[in-house]
Amino acid sequence: MSTDILIVDDEKAVRESLQDILELEGYAVEAVSNGEDALEKLNEKEYVLVILDLKLPGIDGVEVMLQTHLLYPETKIIILTAHGSLESAIKAIRVGVYDYLLKPFETEEILASVEACFAVKTENQRKEKLIEKLESSLEQFKDIEGITTPEVPSRRIISLPQGVMVDLERREIKRGSTTAHLTPTEGTLLGIFLENQGRVMTHAEIVFLVQGAEADEWEAPEILRPMVSRLRKKLAVFPGVEEWVQNVRGTGYMFEAIV
Repeated sequence: MSTDILIVDDEKAVRESLQDILELEGYAVEAVSNGEDALEKLNEKEYVLVILDLKLPGIDGVEVMLQTHLLYPETKIIILTAHGSLESAIKAIRVGVYDYLLKPFETEEILASVEACFAVKTENQRKEKLIEKLESSLEQFKDIEGITTPEVPSRRIISLPQGVMVDLERREIKRGSTTAHLTPTEGTLLGIFLENQGRVMTHAEIVFLVQGAEADEWEAPEILRPMVSRLRKKLAVFPGVEEWVQNVRGTGYMFEAIV
């Protein structure tokens, strides 16, 4: 699934901050500062998500919101503004805006909203694929005797100690009735740890495997620290499990699922 996001905000600091945050999480992001540029971008391609400030110079955010809905009814919209009002909120809800957040925003708040937005998109696509499979099976049934079961691709589900199950495809950690949902970056990082259990990995090695880019020895720990911190918070939902990610002082990290 495409991870294309368009940010539309006239505040440079907000625009660049959002872009940096989301790109670190593995999303493909473009950003513009006004409504005219936003509509130009939207005329060129469809985005999965538009994060939109309502108060813009020239063509305002409400018009961009309405045009986006007309052009691409499936595109999700998150309104992000310091100028919230009942009137603008009602307009946003009427055209199917996914979320409505006020500035100043918290990083975790915007990440949670974006993650939930993509989870909805993924679930809808999963249902569409399932329907296509069923329709294909019905067509085959007309031509042959008996019933055939379509082959279902295997999922990357890993069983760990203490009753923990990790579903890397859905980016979920489960134990009993408790579930923790991972962002794309968190899911990639956990997958790398699971593939290298018991091995000490350097900061630079992990950054390269997660982001596909090399980082200097002094830079890699700074890039990696917030990623590991967020993953540990998700693991901490299951008491004792956050200890599986071990810091190796001056070197990097080691992941070891402890019984």
